[in-house]
Amino acid sequence: MNKQELISAIASAANLSTVEAACALDATTDAITHALAQGSDVRLMGFGSFVVRDRAARTGRNPKTGDTVQIKASKVAAFKAGKALKEAVNS
Repeated sequence: MNKQELISAIASAANLSTVEAACALDATTDAITHALAQGSDVRLMGFGSFVVRDRAARTGRNPKTGDTVQIKASKVAAFKAGKALKEAVNS
């Protein structure tokens, strides 16, 4: 499912126009992005949690040349599925 298909699904499920559904989706993703940028977690009961994880510095390898390179430490966004989502996927 791509973004347009998701917008259409939201619009039909919530009885909204596609423009309103697009605005709602954009506002949701912006709110999640802003919270993660601040270092906060976003927890949606039954669905899952968006969290920020620290990734340590590590040594990698350039596949083209075979040379080793140092990869800097960074922060990454991660999603952990909630119980209800896991059950829905595995049913």
